[in-house]
Amino acid sequence: MTRFLVVPQWQGSPAARAMLLVDGATAIAGDLPRGDTTVLDVPLEAGESLGSGIRRLSSLLRVRDQVRDAWQDGTVVIGGDCSVASFALSALDTADLAVLWCDAHPDLHDPASSASGAFAGMALRALLGDGDERLALSAPIPRERVVVVGARSIDDGERAQLDDLTSLPPSAIADPDAVAAAIADTGASRVWVHIDLDVLDPAEFGGVSAPAPFGLEPAALGAAIRRVREATPLAGASFCGFAPRSPDAAVDDLGAILRLIGAVA
Repeated sequence: MTRFLVVPQWQGSPAARAMLLVDGATAIAGDLPRGDTTVLDVPLEAGESLGSGIRRLSSLLRVRDQVRDAWQDGTVVIGGDCSVASFALSALDTADLAVLWCDAHPDLHDPASSASGAFAGMALRALLGDGDERLALSAPIPRERVVVVGARSIDDGERAQLDDLTSLPPSAIADPDAVAAAIADTGASRVWVHIDLDVLDPAEFGGVSAPAPFGLEPAALGAAIRRVREATPLAGASFCGFAPRSPDAAVDDLGAILRLIGAVA
């Protein structure tokens, strides 16, 4: 049975209207099975950087601890910003785990390279064990076990890091077998699937704060995820970045989101 953990985390986002992420997470939660869904009470206060170069670090640490306390194996995590993927994986045994990171922005900054200081842009880098030691994974994911899909909005400070990872362009999603093979080639026995919804093409999906053109079609991404699951057992998944501008706009996008959740659940 799939469990859902809804984490309306917004403090890690660089978006000017980051609180829309709370609305997005709440909208998704409304369509999940109530008995199998836990919604965390994320603090509303912004928090302090604690001299880290990461905005609102004190609140991020509180949410990270909440996620760890609520974690159950096989959970699908619904954000919020991409911080929640890092928090969930900090609660997981990452031995022999691969990560499929589907995101228009590769999230490979550290506090020194980030112009915004937003941890969502550092989430994958933290999984590699880099950055502030309070948020970096203590048992890092080896770089050879990370596959990035759909990254196309890449800052200069991230490019060298991305070059050290297996990175598949958006066009690769048209071949589900190629995505599954990239995960199989890591040699891992389990995979974590992370989807920032801005990986989708804005012509197909509008509810994100930083849309990037030439993205993935939702149906193609769903097919690739299902093929990955057939080849490698799923350890869990995270969905992030839903920021609808209005309740009506949320309804327009929820069908695509729920079909993607169905692909991992």
